[in-house]
Amino acid sequence: MLFSKREAEIVTPEDALPGRDRPAFAMPAQHAVLGTPLQPPFPEGVETAVFALGCFWGAERIFWETPGVYTTAVGYAGGHTPNPTYEETCSGRTGHAEAVLVAFDPKQVPYASLVKIFFEAHDPTQGMRQGNDRGTEYRSAIYFAGEEQRQAAESARDMYSETLQKASFSPITTEIAEAGPFYYAEDYHQQYLHRVPNGYCGIRGTGVTCPLPVALPISKH
Repeated sequence: MLFSKREAEIVTPEDALPGRDRPAFAMPAQHAVLGTPLQPPFPEGVETAVFALGCFWGAERIFWETPGVYTTAVGYAGGHTPNPTYEETCSGRTGHAEAVLVAFDPKQVPYASLVKIFFEAHDPTQGMRQGNDRGTEYRSAIYFAGEEQRQAAESARDMYSETLQKASFSPITTEIAEAGPFYYAEDYHQQYLHRVPNGYCGIRGTGVTCPLPVALPISKH
């Protein structure tokens, strides 16, 4: 399938679907694998990260299998439409990417390690697609919470971009932006590959190791 203009460009806020003021569906209370709550409040000391790396089914499994991760959930992030549905997001008219919310204990797994996992788990050079999955909802993105996460994400991107280009890959296209609202996806998408172990997973890494990012000290001034 060739890219259409809709698939290659994120919809503008003016042209995005209006959405709704509350979710259109109910959510399960607990993670089907970890047994932890899917939604806040999370225990003290648990932090959150949001990553988009193609189809969120396979992306979520990578993170729930990571030691130190408290819970995960799939949803929609980085767009304009409030409380979208899966069908609306797949239309390309919400601006959202399929994303994974990762709640983690930074004492067990630092954010920088999650960023490394993110980059190695998919090909961040493909623009508005991931493998055979094409469209703006499949773009590579990191939505950061706070300055420390931003610095770690940008540090990893810059170092990994150099490494990938030496291996003859194109430049990284990963979007790095401040986290906005995370809208949970429908219940049948949550932990999908746990319930359907042989289900579809379209994400593939490059086979190139990502250097571990180093966050710079945060200025107090």
